[in-house]
Amino acid sequence: MRLRRTFVSVAAVLLLATSGTAAYAATRDHGGGSGGIRSVTPITTVYTYGQKVSAVAVEYGATVNPRKLDNSTFAVSDTSYNFRFNPIEDLPKLTERTITHTYTNSTATVRADRRSVPGRYVIVELDPDQNAGWTVIVSKCPTFLCTVKVNPELPTRVTQRKDVHAQPGKGGGAGPVLAKGSPRTSHGVTEAPVNLLVDEFRYGSYLSGGMVLPYHYHLPKNYQPGRKYPLMVVLPGHGMGWDGDNAGVQIAADIPATAWLQPSVTGSREDVIVLAPQNQRVGDVAEAELLVKLVEQFSKDHAVDTGRVYATTVSYGSRLLWEAFAKRPDLFTAGLVTGGFQVSAGQATAIAAAIPLWITHGVNDHLLNISLARNSRAALRSAYEAQGRTPEQIAELLHYTEYGNEAFTLPDYHAAYGPTYDDQSILQWLLAQRK
Repeated sequence: MRLRRTFVSVAAVLLLATSGTAAYAATRDHGGGSGGIRSVTPITTVYTYGQKVSAVAVEYGATVNPRKLDNSTFAVSDTSYNFRFNPIEDLPKLTERTITHTYTNSTATVRADRRSVPGRYVIVELDPDQNAGWTVIVSKCPTFLCTVKVNPELPTRVTQRKDVHAQPGKGGGAGPVLAKGSPRTSHGVTEAPVNLLVDEFRYGSYLSGGMVLPYHYHLPKNYQPGRKYPLMVVLPGHGMGWDGDNAGVQIAADIPATAWLQPSVTGSREDVIVLAPQNQRVGDVAEAELLVKLVEQFSKDHAVDTGRVYATTVSYGSRLLWEAFAKRPDLFTAGLVTGGFQVSAGQATAIAAAIPLWITHGVNDHLLNISLARNSRAALRSAYEAQGRTPEQIAELLHYTEYGNEAFTLPDYHAAYGPTYDDQSILQWLLAQRK
């Protein structure tokens, strides 16, 4: 068996999968005769329900005068398509985005303080709550189930409505015009996206018995091999399984992978190693066996605290968790199952060796009925009772939450990870578990 680690970003893997920057050549729309815009770079962020274009960086040929900019200088339009609700035919349908901040920067990325600094880039930030600009699209439908991927050719368009000026010289004034306003001309993206947090993940693949398990992982910013860090294994839904053309989508499709890098989400500043496998969906028994081997090898190769190996799931990922936890209850410390499948009686008996679990589910889940979660809770409780555990001990080991429709900010009641990851107490509970 071999563990291959390649130190490249997810963005690089996605670009390789689409013949590099060739995917952007069709929309390349450089300035000069077309209005003075040199480049347009999309900037993406993974929010609770997935990645979307959160800003654009518009580049000019000289330092831009920020005092002549406001939120009405530009217009941005983007797709209204969402793979959870829309047919792929809706992808070209664009809607105007709400602009929240406009400022200058020296590089094509956002600033946390949103204050202008001297630079050739104008950063146009977009409303994160608007249901538009999603980057994940349907990839393949080999059966009645489809996989998804990150769109290699984002349809984002930028229009410069007003004149953009350079910094004034010694004489003051507005400064020379870098680009005349052109309200009837829109510009497509010309550069590969800047994917906030997602680009920080590295790609690797694990080989064993003729099977390959691609994965992405993130080490803390100040990672020190001499320290020990908790490991969070993120097991995605069925549609995020590897299909040969969707590397990295398990990080971008929803929040569980990037959440553990953000104290604002978890409420904890503790450094965590994140491991996000992308199984090929060939059957949970074989996949779980490969997952266990990956976790074992990865923990040997990195500074993992083996007393703090956690797993969190979305939908289908629960099948791998149940099987892996039952196979190796000594390997894992605790688990968080969101919108998942039902544990079997045999799995429950093995897991009741004392792996703490928190199960969450939407009451009106349209894909996996709430009965699956309720039955899992009952099976695990029965397994603990058979071991002679008291009700108080069971309450410490087994937590359970059901969500009504009002808990979801998008009407996808299967996506129980949404309200789950909005609740810091659940995430902090998981990190607090120890062997």
